[in-house]
Amino acid sequence: MKRTGDAQPPTPTTDGRTERGRQTREKIADAMLSLLDEGQAHFPADKVAERAGVSRRLVFHHFADMTQLAEVAVDRRLAQLAAQIRPVPTDGPRELRVAAVAEQRARILEGLTPARLAIMRLENPSARVQEAVQQMLDFARQRLAQIFALELDPLPEPTRTDLLNGLDAVTTWSAWHHWRSTGLSPDQARHTMAATVHTLLAGAAGIGRTAEQHG
Repeated sequence: MKRTGDAQPPTPTTDGRTERGRQTREKIADAMLSLLDEGQAHFPADKVAERAGVSRRLVFHHFADMTQLAEVAVDRRLAQLAAQIRPVPTDGPRELRVAAVAEQRARILEGLTPARLAIMRLENPSARVQEAVQQMLDFARQRLAQIFALELDPLPEPTRTDLLNGLDAVTTWSAWHHWRSTGLSPDQARHTMAATVHTLLAGAAGIGRTAEQHG
């Protein structure tokens, strides 16, 4: 006999329904991502539902509209890419550090392209998506300052900041998208990124030596 006020644990039926709902929501978001990866520019609910293997009604059961679905899918992709980021050496030969940066940035930025294009097509991206993108940009800049501290730290201001700004510009998505959209393959774009970083670092090193000589 149950006593009044006894706490009852969630029933397996409720837990199972919640888990199935979560899995369905992720399946629908992944369907949207697969369409993004294929370069689709429009995402009618019927097409997303067919790709996810669910009904159109179920799409709108989990998402208020297609804009919300696009934002959830983009947020999911950003999280997936962030999980692929691995530590890059902050000491040792410059050539190895530059190569490591170019390899990782090329891989991440290529995977980021469909999501960034989708964000550009959204009329009013949510604050959550905008914040996630800004966090990635801030983190990428911070990592450059750490990876190339050997080259950056000895430089006087504003040379140091100018160099970091340049390194940031040529290793972020805007530069990558420019190279890829003008016909460079991923390997060619990666090589161009590495060569540009090398050139910036070498040029700044020369400026630093000149400043020391006249200091």
